[in-house]
Amino acid sequence: MANYIHVPEGVPVVPKFKVTVDENDFRSGALKLMKELRPHWKPSEVKMKCFTDGITNKLIGCYVGSVMQEVVLVRIYGHKTELFVDRENEVKSFRVLQAHRCAPRLHCTFTNGLCYEFLQGTALEPEHIRSPSIFRQIAQQLAKYHAIHAHNGWLPKSDLWLKMGKYFSLVPTHFPDPGQNHRFSQEVPSAECLREEMLWLQQSLSVLGSPVVLCHNDLLCKNIIYNQSAGNVKFIDYEYAGYNYQAYDIGNHFNEFAGVNEVDYSLYPGRDLQLMWLRAYLEAYKEHKDQCAEVSPTEVEVLYVQVNRFALASHFFWGLWALIQAKYSTIDFDFLGYAILRFNQYFKMKPEVTALPFP
Repeated sequence: MANYIHVPEGVPVVPKFKVTVDENDFRSGALKLMKELRPHWKPSEVKMKCFTDGITNKLIGCYVGSVMQEVVLVRIYGHKTELFVDRENEVKSFRVLQAHRCAPRLHCTFTNGLCYEFLQGTALEPEHIRSPSIFRQIAQQLAKYHAIHAHNGWLPKSDLWLKMGKYFSLVPTHFPDPGQNHRFSQEVPSAECLREEMLWLQQSLSVLGSPVVLCHNDLLCKNIIYNQSAGNVKFIDYEYAGYNYQAYDIGNHFNEFAGVNEVDYSLYPGRDLQLMWLRAYLEAYKEHKDQCAEVSPTEVEVLYVQVNRFALASHFFWGLWALIQAKYSTIDFDFLGYAILRFNQYFKMKPEVTALPFP
């Protein structure tokens, strides 16, 4: 099975509680969880903060006292997200990453969500991830993810094309709202066009030789936590984690330089920044894999071409994802507009990146 994640022996078992937390009236459900996880907390003293950065799930921080220390995060799954997120796979990925000290502690799962440790630090913005001191840390941390060995030498396969095909099958054919439906029919490529592009992507990218590794697959700015006092970065949110092409994970991150709420694709990193980023990544990756740490210009150039071509697949993937969200999500976000942006950027980038020659 392409997306099989093996949890190493000795990793703490994660309890599951039969508790449902209402996303619109979450306090009573969250308190039931705190009774299990923090029985010494008095319910009347538990404070809750709702974080607003996410566009898929609702995230609540629970704590006691005057400052946010020993915070337990309660994440409530978004409406219908089970259609495109494998929750069992997410928990397995979380536990594997925790075992390799790449993730916070996962406290428990519950009927419609999970609870985990709060990481102290700042969620980054697009301007931060361009800073050399920070982007080198991001590159090194992603290399650590990618170097995690599969179980018993098993050679994993990417499930990118399987997921993309599933998403395509879930894309709506119309919207009840006339204005939204008109925009959908006029500005989103036809189903036939999307099908042809999806086939082209699979045929063109799967032969590029990018290794299949354990990927984060959703490394947008807000999923990167920078702890200035510790001088490090950590990644959060593993809903889409799994085995995928190395170049996809990096290309997806480069696309996220544009931001989410106010998207600006002129912020996509230029060649010089990319080459510095990729060299830092390859040096760390080879070190984690116990290979010769010396990185040749040719290795950097090959990865540069692979990454920019796989950035196309990232745009296409999230375009399909956003169309599904536009139909089902209850979160106040212009998912249809976001899908249109991703597909427009896909077709804009396609002739540029397909012309990049391998050295």
